[in-house]
Amino acid sequence: MICEFEHKIFSVKPGDFTSLALDIFRFQYRHNPVYRSFADMVSTDVNSIKLVEQIPFLPISFFKTQEVVCGRFEPEAVFESSGTTQTINSRHYIKDLSLYQKSFLQGFELFYGPVKDWCILALLPSYLERKNSSLVMMADVLIKLSANKHSGFYLYNHEELFRLLEKLEKAGQKTLLLGVSFALLDFAEKYTLPLNHTIVMETGGMKGRREELTREQVHFIIKKSFGVANVHSEYGMTELLSQAYSKADGVFNCPPWMKIVLRDEDDPFAISGSGTGVINIIDLANIYSCSFIASDDAGRLHADGSFEVLGRLDHSDIRGCSLLTVA
Repeated sequence: MICEFEHKIFSVKPGDFTSLALDIFRFQYRHNPVYRSFADMVSTDVNSIKLVEQIPFLPISFFKTQEVVCGRFEPEAVFESSGTTQTINSRHYIKDLSLYQKSFLQGFELFYGPVKDWCILALLPSYLERKNSSLVMMADVLIKLSANKHSGFYLYNHEELFRLLEKLEKAGQKTLLLGVSFALLDFAEKYTLPLNHTIVMETGGMKGRREELTREQVHFIIKKSFGVANVHSEYGMTELLSQAYSKADGVFNCPPWMKIVLRDEDDPFAISGSGTGVINIIDLANIYSCSFIASDDAGRLHADGSFEVLGRLDHSDIRGCSLLTVA
């Protein structure tokens, strides 16, 4: 089964987003039994849905207990979320890895330009220590496509990382230091180095490794140690094939095939296009799983479509992707 809308996803124009999202909704309603059962359970009249705000959003917790897939296929990969020993991890069954790779590569280059121009240093110890991480796969592909001999992964070899950053800064090389938050903090507390040619990007995730800090506190420590004006952030998760990016102050922007709407915490069917609430995500790249996901992240949505992550709902599990809270 090949979705007839697959080729349209990454070239969608703003004016065509609603139409394509509605087509994908109907496709997934027909072919995804878990999603169809949920939609029927909440009394969805498929034929009456004309707006994306009317589409039912599948609670993200379904990825913990169900195979959220369209049709039957042998997955090319199964991404698994991080968590604690007390939590059940989400599993995302990937029919076509090329869709994931196209999504994260096109999304990255939309915000940061050609990946070949960058040296990419990935400080992701907790993710490298386990299997089936979508973030590790993304970083690995970007590292290889950068074609820079210094690009690579780092576990706890902070001294080596520091010396390399010194070398890259002296050479004026555009560099991306991509790291899980606790690892970046550990590194920032050991070393001080003015970074004029390096972007520091955190992916969230304290994972019980350190005292919980707000995003502002994490960014303040990193900015102080490395003399950067802003800390960038990546918003992604196991259940998504796309990512949003923030270049300053925790304000994220989505690629054209991804969109955020908000739901009321007390009424999950009350959807709004601005203000504060709980984040619902439309990721059209999730064509063979579910493109309409109700997350456990509280957020603020701006009129221009940008958004902030304000923390997690009290009942939600600890996850690696978005554990930072905001004061």
